[in-house]
Amino acid sequence: MSLRNFDAEKYLKEGAQSYGKRKEIEELVDKLSKTDYDNVVLLGIGGTWAEWYPVVEVAKYYSDLPIYLENAGEFLVKKNKKYVSEKSLVFTSSASGNTKEIVKAVEMCKDLGIDVYGFTKDETTPLAKLLTDPIYNPCGDCEDSYLLYYFVILRLLFNRGEFPKYERWADQMAGIHKNLLRIREEFEPRAAEVARKYAHEPYTMFTGSGVLWGETYLFTMCILEEMQWVRTKAVTSADFFHGPLELVDDRVPVFVIKGEDEYRELDERVERFAKKHTKKCEVFDTKDFVLEGIDDEFRVICSPMIITAILTERLAAHYELNTGHSLEFRRYYRQFEY
Repeated sequence: MSLRNFDAEKYLKEGAQSYGKRKEIEELVDKLSKTDYDNVVLLGIGGTWAEWYPVVEVAKYYSDLPIYLENAGEFLVKKNKKYVSEKSLVFTSSASGNTKEIVKAVEMCKDLGIDVYGFTKDETTPLAKLLTDPIYNPCGDCEDSYLLYYFVILRLLFNRGEFPKYERWADQMAGIHKNLLRIREEFEPRAAEVARKYAHEPYTMFTGSGVLWGETYLFTMCILEEMQWVRTKAVTSADFFHGPLELVDDRVPVFVIKGEDEYRELDERVERFAKKHTKKCEVFDTKDFVLEGIDDEFRVICSPMIITAILTERLAAHYELNTGHSLEFRRYYRQFEY
């Protein structure tokens, strides 16, 4: 099937390139695992914060290792940062390598004598010059970021004896991009239909939870708001019933993003309510999609990648078609100093 504005060959090639970073990441994490560390600190902002989010959620299933996910902007002004020390393993990421808050946060850590590890597109970026043992990956798809981040944290847990199935999981990830390409193709007709129906709505509500909350937040803020100027509301499935439910009627679309972790029952509660109180309820359930060659026990880990494929990538492409607003155009973001 033809996918709008999508180069499948390029996607699979870049996916193989991202997977090819596995050994380099494992060697780095194996080295760090032998150090006397107390905790892990992850620095992100906007989309990168959202992409680290499910990795932290998954890690909580297997480990009680203290992992701090920090918004880099808040990290810069936070007074109490005593948990960050030379015994912290600090990681970050910026595809552009010049995200101001990320660069400043890394500079702050370096001034404190703390090494920071992470990802950027190549050796020419400001971030590359600050990172210790930087890993270069120019691929911009969210699933590539998830894959790289999972390699870091799950390998760390493997070395702690807390995720013994790491090798099997990592081996199976060699096929994740082929799965996600097929899932894109399966979803394409629905992406076109949903975008036709809702791209011009004045306000759309999105709910998500657990491992999928980061991607829910990312799609609404970084894609629909930033790239499409579409007004949205992102709320966790739990918090939906403490305010946002009062806005639901036949004028308000409610998009329910359903995961496969223990929070699923919260998503289903929202679904039951929304289907009774608006004719504009759309449900996006990761369970609807098959992951060939990947064990069911790893589906939760992969679920953000599925939402990336169907919403952040395919639905966004069809919103662009219907709004007539290029995904590349910004009024303010990175256009001038602010």
